[in-house]
Amino acid sequence: MKSTVVFCGASFGSSEIFKTQAELVGRTLAKKDIQLIYGGAVTGLMGAVANGALQEGGTVVGVLPYFLKTREIAHEGLTELVFVDTMHERKTKMNDLCDSIIVLPGGFGTLEEFFEMITWSTLGLHKKPIGILNVDGFYDELLLFINKMVQKGFVQQVYLELVLISYNIEELLDKM
Repeated sequence: MKSTVVFCGASFGSSEIFKTQAELVGRTLAKKDIQLIYGGAVTGLMGAVANGALQEGGTVVGVLPYFLKTREIAHEGLTELVFVDTMHERKTKMNDLCDSIIVLPGGFGTLEEFFEMITWSTLGLHKKPIGILNVDGFYDELLLFINKMVQKGFVQQVYLELVLISYNIEELLDKM
């Protein structure tokens, strides 16, 4: 892997472990010379993952829609900050720049990004590994629900197997 997109929250969440793990993800990617592609903000877990990578001398590319420049507060210390017009263009650009996908804790936007990437994979639009870093069991209930979608016949088991899951970033990268 040469580059990975990390989808995660623009806030820190309710526990320090989310920030700590986001920073660790950034540092780990930089140490492995994997370019970080992310949402371009300095806030929340997005800022933490970027700062972690930058502290280790990593290459960090942010992709931010113009309308979020002040709301999410654009990170000014990145290797490159790309501006786009829409949220859809943001995901498309991130997908174009990466060869793998990691999902950290986040809100509706993070979930939407994850589901779009897995949908694109099931449709054959990309063959990139998709990993969930299940920090502090954050995604446990979602994973149960996804299994229910398989059990009820709405998702094929083979598509569920496209999602790689770990509680540890090193292990997740090995799986990917």
